Amino acid sequence: MHSPVLMNSYMVKDLEWFEKSLSESNPPRDISPYLVSLWHDGKGDWDTSHDIAQDLDDQNGSWIHAYLHRKEGDQFNANYWYRRAGKTMPDSTLDQEWNDLVNYFLAKC
Repeated sequence: MHSPVLMNSYMVKDLEWFEKSLSESNPPRDISPYLVSLWHDGKGDWDTSHDIAQDLDDQNGSWIHAYLHRKEGDQFNANYWYRRAGKTMPDSTLDQEWNDLVNYFLAKC
């Protein structure tokens, strides 16, 4: 098993660390609400993820919101939220977009 890497006394949180946290019953305490939303989606709890994302009233929240509607199969609504996020719907798989979102928000920690 991979354990978090320590650099200069700080834990490096990477995709593998985040995915491992999905085995827990609660999200890690020290992550952003963006990552909490993605954590719930990673656990298969679309509704909780969506509830959190729709309260994140900025372009980053809109990106997560877009991804969730894309995952739901609501392309019209997804396109609306991608536009609000300043993005276009990706050609990548949903799994790849989830990884991209997690990596993006982990880098902002």
